[in-house]
Amino acid sequence: MYIITVTYKKPLDVVDRYLAAHRAFLDEGYKNDFFVVSGPRNPRTGGVIISQLKSRTQLEQIFKQDPFVIQEIADYEFIEFEPVKYHTNFLCFIKK
Repeated sequence: MYIITVTYKKPLDVVDRYLAAHRAFLDEGYKNDFFVVSGPRNPRTGGVIISQLKSRTQLEQIFKQDPFVIQEIADYEFIEFEPVKYHTNFLCFIKK
């Protein structure tokens, strides 16, 4: 699994211009079973995405399609981790 941290490098007015396109990108990722959860940070300096994918290469290829990457609006950090404790409702994401 991966935690992906998103850090904005452009002002929020620029972020907001591409937010709908970024969320459409995320919607497509959910449809393709790439992501578990996502949302903005508080304060609004970026976001967090959790992915159950095991391949960093695949994940990086997917994010090349993100409008925030294409428009150089945000930096991304991919943090790989191996869940050892989790709520049973998350079992379907862990055992992929």
